[in-house]
Amino acid sequence: MKTFQPIGYLVLALTSALFAQPHTTWRDYSGSPDAAQYSALEQINRSNVSQLEPEWTYPTGDDMHYFFNPVVIGRIMYVLAKNNSIVALDAATGNEIWTHTPSPAVKIVTNRGINYWESRDRTDRRLLYCADQSLRAIDAQTGKPIRSFGANGAVDLRVGLDRDPRTLTSVQSTTPGRVFEDTLIIGSATNQGYGSAPGDIRAFDVRSGKLVWTFHTLPRPGEFGYETWPKEAWKTVGGANVWSEFALDEKRGIIFAPTASAKYNFYGADRHGDNLFADCLLALDARTGRRIWHFQMVHHDIFDYDNPTAPKLLTIQEAGKRRDVVAQVSKQGFVWVFDRETGKPIWPIEERAVPASDVPGEKVSSTQPFPVKPPPFSRQKFAVEDINPYLSAEDRARFRDMILSARNEGLFTPPSFRGSVQMPGNNGGANWGGAAVDPGRGILAVVSKDLPCILKLEPDPATPKNQPPRYVSSFGFLIAHGLSAIKPPWTSLTVYDLNEGVIKWSIPLGEVTELAARGIVNTGAHFPKVGPVITAGGLIFTGTNDRRARAFDVETGKMLWEAQVPEAIEGIPAVYEVGGKQFIVFCAAAQPRSTATAMPSNLRGAYVAFALRPR
Repeated sequence: MKTFQPIGYLVLALTSALFAQPHTTWRDYSGSPDAAQYSALEQINRSNVSQLEPEWTYPTGDDMHYFFNPVVIGRIMYVLAKNNSIVALDAATGNEIWTHTPSPAVKIVTNRGINYWESRDRTDRRLLYCADQSLRAIDAQTGKPIRSFGANGAVDLRVGLDRDPRTLTSVQSTTPGRVFEDTLIIGSATNQGYGSAPGDIRAFDVRSGKLVWTFHTLPRPGEFGYETWPKEAWKTVGGANVWSEFALDEKRGIIFAPTASAKYNFYGADRHGDNLFADCLLALDARTGRRIWHFQMVHHDIFDYDNPTAPKLLTIQEAGKRRDVVAQVSKQGFVWVFDRETGKPIWPIEERAVPASDVPGEKVSSTQPFPVKPPPFSRQKFAVEDINPYLSAEDRARFRDMILSARNEGLFTPPSFRGSVQMPGNNGGANWGGAAVDPGRGILAVVSKDLPCILKLEPDPATPKNQPPRYVSSFGFLIAHGLSAIKPPWTSLTVYDLNEGVIKWSIPLGEVTELAARGIVNTGAHFPKVGPVITAGGLIFTGTNDRRARAFDVETGKMLWEAQVPEAIEGIPAVYEVGGKQFIVFCAAAQPRSTATAMPSNLRGAYVAFALRPR
């Protein structure tokens, strides 16, 4: 632990954030409790964004891969660096204030962001994060552990899930939850395979660490949705978890939770039925965990088509009236829009027939929901004519044979023994951090990936004796020498006007460096997990894994600024103001995606803050 500034400095800096207007600070993961990824600051705008220059740089101090979204409280910025340490920086200069280094035994921390809470009298300020299956609290002013939280500063997240804690190897989330009043609401990143932990959504008291409420995403007997599972499934099936991002409507006291698939991902003979509340958008009472409404995007998911992106809270114009809505983007490339209070869809959603499974024991849903409007932002088919022309002749021929021999009946083709084409793939469409809104204007921006897969089931060698057959598949990404099997664009930035339910524009986002050197451009970067941020200055900021930070005109998609950074960018930038100056900071500490088969390991990552320089 190192302390470079007196406590009084921190108190003043933290307190100054209390009087800020909505969306003018970055005191929460993704900017604000509503997950808007929006800043109302407009000092940096279309007319001057080309003048942005680096203001300060803070090296991460190791060669680890980071994609952390900084949190800024007044003049203090909190980042992850130095071998998974939480570091407090002066947000105006990048100077280090203190460092909190977890125990050397800790392997996994909340590596996408962190939660901040303060008491009503402002005397108690805490940072809350997960580390190795536990929830922990540290003092936001000093970085010291708060030993009165839980048991000696930690809450064991394996306890209270109605399973033997010794059998649960993954229950923490690498994405922070949401603070509401004096509770922290969090999800979990369960295992992907058989025997996964259940995905309960839980709220913990931020002072004591005690459990406040639990919502069972795998309903127990007598609970709503129990009939959509086999009778004893809640004791053995896992998942239906929120591993990604919550959104909070503070005024209404509603927490919006996007859930993932039940586990196992690709075969569901042990969980016949629609499987509520897997693959749902859940609206819960943030004080009690009571279900208000839900909508299920995938029935009996055997595609790993979970909801990885935060629900987006915004207001649209409908028939001349303002209407508060929640928008959810998905891996399938869909945009779902609902009334925030009732869950009523803004545009019709149709149940359409989908292909049946030919695998013994599997019973898929005969229909799946399709939103009629808005149009999808990702391609939803992959045929021979879509094969990437920049692959070698050998690879093109190999992928052609794979496509022609596989089941390929469109969206929701079930996994099979001979292989099934999946487009978008289970790592395609939108992902965590991948959307932003202008909450007052009905504008939605989405970063999406087009990455096809082939899901091919095989017997699971770990099937217990005297148990029915189980099957497994790899995630099936179709990649050759670092390039996707589908023709570009591989990554796109799409902007919607949700007042009308239409696409305003869509462009390829980023480049593949080696192809660009050969004059092959406008391909979109490869496999990024990056988040856009919209500002009141009429801009969309985002980074990519081609070591570039960029700004686009939100109305036209024209690129107005770009800058090179030390390493690839993943995650969400942060926009904030200190002393009347607006900053935008990127975490440039990810592995560059390359067409090379070997990835570099000697990262020299850094947080890079940009601001306007006087001319």
